[in-house]
Amino acid sequence: MTSAQQLLRSQRDLLLNWTSDHPAPLLRWLRDDQVLSSAHYLSLLEKLPSNAVAQALETVCGTEESSQKFLQVLKEVQDYYCRDLQVWVERHCRNDAVSKPAPTAVTVEEKKPKGPLAKLFKGKSKGFTLTAEVKAKEELRPTRSVKLSNLRVHISAHKTTLLKRTEQLKCYSEGEGVASNSASHIEIRYTDLFVTEDDDLVDGSRHEYFDLASRRARIYVHQACQRIRPCHLLSPNGTSGRPPKRVKVKGIAGIGKSVAVQRLVYEWAIGKNMREFTCVFDLRFRELNLIEAPLSLLELLGERFRYLKEALPDLFTSPSSLLFILDGLDEFKLPLDWNAPDKNIDVGSRLPVSELMVALIKGSLLPEASVIVTTRPSTEAPKRFFQRCCVVLGFEENQVKEYTTKFYKDSKVAEKVYDYILNNDNLFVLSFIPLYCYIICTAMAEFFSAENQDVGDSKSLELNPPRTVSEVYFCYLFTAVKHHALRGSAERSTPRSEVLSLARQHLTNLGKLAYESLLQKKIMFNRADLENYSVTPADIQSTFLCHILQPLKEETVEMFSFFHLTVQEHLAALYCAINLFSQEDIIQALDFWCFGQHPPSSTAAPLQNTDISMDKLESLQMFTRFFMGMLRARLGGQLDGLVLSPVEQGDAVPARLGLWFQDQFKGRKLENHAALNLLHCLMEFHMKETTGMAAPEIKKLNLFKMKLTVVDCAAMHYVLQFSPHKLQELNLGYSNIGNRGLNRLGPILHRCESLYLRYNCLDKQAAILESAVLKSNECQVKKLFMCGNNLGPEGVMELWNALEYNTTVEELYLDITGITERGTENIVNCLSKNTSLKTLTIVGNDIGQEGKKRLSELEQRRPGLRIIANFVDDLGLLQAYLDWVEEIRADRDQMDSVKNADALQSVLKGLQVAGKQVERGENAEKAKELQTEIVNLLKSSTDPTAGR
Repeated sequence: MTSAQQLLRSQRDLLLNWTSDHPAPLLRWLRDDQVLSSAHYLSLLEKLPSNAVAQALETVCGTEESSQKFLQVLKEVQDYYCRDLQVWVERHCRNDAVSKPAPTAVTVEEKKPKGPLAKLFKGKSKGFTLTAEVKAKEELRPTRSVKLSNLRVHISAHKTTLLKRTEQLKCYSEGEGVASNSASHIEIRYTDLFVTEDDDLVDGSRHEYFDLASRRARIYVHQACQRIRPCHLLSPNGTSGRPPKRVKVKGIAGIGKSVAVQRLVYEWAIGKNMREFTCVFDLRFRELNLIEAPLSLLELLGERFRYLKEALPDLFTSPSSLLFILDGLDEFKLPLDWNAPDKNIDVGSRLPVSELMVALIKGSLLPEASVIVTTRPSTEAPKRFFQRCCVVLGFEENQVKEYTTKFYKDSKVAEKVYDYILNNDNLFVLSFIPLYCYIICTAMAEFFSAENQDVGDSKSLELNPPRTVSEVYFCYLFTAVKHHALRGSAERSTPRSEVLSLARQHLTNLGKLAYESLLQKKIMFNRADLENYSVTPADIQSTFLCHILQPLKEETVEMFSFFHLTVQEHLAALYCAINLFSQEDIIQALDFWCFGQHPPSSTAAPLQNTDISMDKLESLQMFTRFFMGMLRARLGGQLDGLVLSPVEQGDAVPARLGLWFQDQFKGRKLENHAALNLLHCLMEFHMKETTGMAAPEIKKLNLFKMKLTVVDCAAMHYVLQFSPHKLQELNLGYSNIGNRGLNRLGPILHRCESLYLRYNCLDKQAAILESAVLKSNECQVKKLFMCGNNLGPEGVMELWNALEYNTTVEELYLDITGITERGTENIVNCLSKNTSLKTLTIVGNDIGQEGKKRLSELEQRRPGLRIIANFVDDLGLLQAYLDWVEEIRADRDQMDSVKNADALQSVLKGLQVAGKQVERGENAEKAKELQTEIVNLLKSSTDPTAGR
């Protein structure tokens, strides 16, 4: 046996004694040096610390090479461990140490306490003090100055504290079955997020989930979209080449901002990322709310990180090596004055904490330090103070699969759940938000666990696997209630109504709190708020409420919140569903929630104190969808045990609701957001009688520039399939539905007289689908707009083939669709046989000379067909494009869709070609004007300051 192996084997017990209290740094560095495989590393994290180190040592001692690597790793991570280990490293890990005969082992008494530095880190983060003994030992090291040595001890203490605080991912509930989540170590559970540059556009009136869905719909389709890993937030900017000093990261509730910050801190503390920073300070605005008196930054950090207090003056001598992470700006209760003049302050200046934070973020305090701020979109933090602004968009499809795989111990269960999510549009679109993904996985555990399938236990839910959003949330809630109600009981098949009855009072109190707070847009509660609704902190700890309400992490903070806004909305909807007893109550409630019409008179509890401003109505959209789902559950008997009496004339409710929806579509001029919300409400209610009455009243549906998701398309399809009539117009222009969304709408497209699909990120596959629509014997399409979609030559040839047989299409618009000369090969043969087409527009396509000849031949064969292939051929077309350019200038969302299709460049090229042929006349002047406007617009799009 060679010397390195011999050394490790002989010193095994000592090394175990020193490292088993906190093995994470050692194991991680061994993995990164490929001494441990990734699979082995993750399996060790699930074991008891002493067992993990013992198994790692056993693996390492297998070869001389791995033993040598172990000693090098130990040298790198020695600062995380006790002074005794550091002395051992100095003795044995010199380059020449292991080439000599094995040295005499360091002996310690049996059961001797670990070194003083290790003892230091057993308390809470705020309780650390550095002992004189540790400092004295550090000062004995001959190779370092006293100052640097002391700083090293403090930073080591800080890193160890941060590691212990960040290495566990807290889960709001842990299932008890085989299918429950496998582990909570951050290395096992963490799934990376989709983060990208932010345009900082926020619609404050909209529900933040819908605003995010629109953002994703717009950005997902851009091939050049820059993904930023959280650990690269401070990497150099592409333009300046310098790292940004101030970074803002925004994202909706539940999207993973705080967990991403936790991972950042963990990676720094374990020594694997952001190593350019000597020290990282992580502060939460929730904690800062508790500070009342003015204080200095020095005092704030000294109180928050007491074990760093003596080192802070030395750290501040090099501010460029410091990073501040400020998490949760949206939770800060104090007003922030961003426009106040800068003061001449330093780290010792005492200020109100709100002014202190503004100064740190703006850079008037410690401008050389780096700062990362996280916040929700609705909170103002002016972009001018940041060199980088990012938005967290949650998971991508691969990350949903990764998360699901990590969630379940049984890989077969994980695969089944992922397949179910993938094949259900509602769940698939929800799953990109990490917390939604957690809720879905928790809800699904009852249906797909191997244990339940073997014994039929899932039947105790008396439900089918969830399909709609409200069903997912109800399954999640019921799962939490059921596990609590049946704790310690062998009767797993207890009837659902009996289980719900056990929780009726808790759910009623909590639902009332959720609903009345929702109307006020209130999401944070103190003890008094809870007690007003007969909910106490003791209830939260001892009942299923721990799955629903989240106390703030710091023990001294007496604040609570629902762990996600949608959980609050769902409970509010459940409360209303079990407290509206008549048809008239339900109708009045919908008039109020959807359109702001205050109820004239009602004794129903949810219709009392209905004070809400009109500008907040859109924030109730998700709540109204949940309500419709919960109302369906009540009418179906699924809420028995919660309700004391049935709805009056419950059998007649679907018909009465059908009349209400009829009136909205027929008699009310609906904004596009409101119309889409009603479609979703019908889908959540999922009653054929109701939808069958409402759908025929929808004659036109205009969702122009709405940025739709696949779920929106599913809602449209669900409702419109019940209409026996044709749809006069379906306008989905600039909605970025993509192939998946169009495919979801496929079965109803043939009934649309005017179909607008402009700039929707469609390609050849979409052209194939649309061709099938045009070939259908039931096709009623007269106008088809496909401009700005990259159909390509193959795609457009499919359309020509379909038009050979189609007898309904009169106008076809294929501007800027990627048609080449090859794309015109079959145009003459196919369209010369068509008898219905009267107008064909294909400007902005490079069809070549041969393509132009084919168009001339087609015009001769079809004299009744007007072909517009040149921008200057039609004055009206030129004016339409001028209006279009003006629209783009005013709407940056639309600009993204246009960029994706390279539309402006295509138009510009077409104008340049056409200009050589026509130099005079009104058309030529208009073409020059359009060309100038496009050039200016392209300049302003590359220079953010231009034109502003």
